[in-house]
Amino acid sequence: MNSNEFNPEQGFEHYKFTANEGQEALRVDKFLMNFIENATRNRIQQAAKEGHILVNDTAVKSSYKVKANDVVRVVLSYPPHESPILAEDIPLNIVFEDESVIIINKPAGMVVHPGHGNYTGTLVNGLMHHIKNLPVNSNERPGLVHRIDKDTSGLLVVAKTELAMNKLAKQFFNRTTERFYYALVWGNMEQDSGTIEGNIGRNLKNRLQQDVFPDGTHGKHAVTHYKVLERFLYVSLVQCKLDTGRTHQIRAHFKYIGHPLFNDERYGGDKILKGTTFTKYKQFIQNCFKIIPRQALHAKTLGFIHPKTGKKMHFETELPDDFKNVIEKWRAYTQNQSL
Repeated sequence: MNSNEFNPEQGFEHYKFTANEGQEALRVDKFLMNFIENATRNRIQQAAKEGHILVNDTAVKSSYKVKANDVVRVVLSYPPHESPILAEDIPLNIVFEDESVIIINKPAGMVVHPGHGNYTGTLVNGLMHHIKNLPVNSNERPGLVHRIDKDTSGLLVVAKTELAMNKLAKQFFNRTTERFYYALVWGNMEQDSGTIEGNIGRNLKNRLQQDVFPDGTHGKHAVTHYKVLERFLYVSLVQCKLDTGRTHQIRAHFKYIGHPLFNDERYGGDKILKGTTFTKYKQFIQNCFKIIPRQALHAKTLGFIHPKTGKKMHFETELPDDFKNVIEKWRAYTQNQSL
């Protein structure tokens, strides 16, 4: 069983993890870094020095090797600047705005909302400067009815009123929104189109990853439809339509079918997974990774019913420069190979 709690009044974060049956011996500081998002090794080692890491109710050093079935508890000091959320004058790429909603084209690298390790510089910090009195969702996150990953670029709708938040949240819950993503994935996809289906939940060994559980034993139902737009010998450009909106859904689903997203470090796409062994090809891939130093994923299209007017809204954005440039590089490579 894994659990955690955050108590800003008492100034701590308390985590509890039980190592599974297949856990190989691993330093407790490394073990905890696999489970606690954005926790630094220094912070964990400091907790060990203070006697705040317990294994089977005994304080241990950071070098202790975690074994199968060990119960690990850690208390980390709560960052004093995490609350409240501060308004910051951050440039926002606003695609559309009226009295009810605002559509943002989020750049890659921008975190959507403040959290552990990212307390400033987020989209929400910028929104709070731009808009006064944003409504708050059930997770105490101003304006948000959905989110996209830090290193995913693209369209996001934000609610400016309570009415907009309630109606948009209902549309996302009922899966009546329209969302299309573009992704560059490893491998030449066998089918021109298809559907990936399988529960998505936290990886049982690494809480920073999501896993697919096709037998339904863990996670939540998830469905991703895809269509191949272009093939480049060793990678494919695909369009993805989401029926559900699970954390890392596209990234986890495509890894599950053997086609991780190009340069997706968390899901193994930052290695050469397809292609030749030629040194020249390896250099080509490294150059591609430099062009797009993140997972190649962009939220390109967003559609929903306007919460006040009832009209159907549709927004589309161009691929960002890093994504366009890496596609052009692959297109040129493919043409050269066919000459």
